[in-house]
Amino acid sequence: MPVKILMTWDIAQDNEQEYFEFIISEFISGVQRLGFQPLDAWATLYGEYPQIQVGMIASDAETAQQMLDSAEWTELREKLFSHIENFSYKIIPARTGFQF
Repeated sequence: MPVKILMTWDIAQDNEQEYFEFIISEFISGVQRLGFQPLDAWATLYGEYPQIQVGMIASDAETAQQMLDSAEWTELREKLFSHIENFSYKIIPARTGFQF
């Protein structure tokens, strides 16, 4: 059964330009190489919620966890961590529409 990997984070203060350059030049292609299918990205404009939410699809929970346990993901995640704070993720059953 397909699953969605939901990731949330806040962009580190005074790091927006470098963050967006990293997302465009490395992060999107990196998660695709791992086998994730990027699905959606949301930005919070108002309120006490994570600033960014990204959703990606994997074929099943076991495959998603294997990808998240890989050395390639660890390297990509560490690069992401240099631009963000308050990172969290969860693996949930995929369904249509907005999921949080």
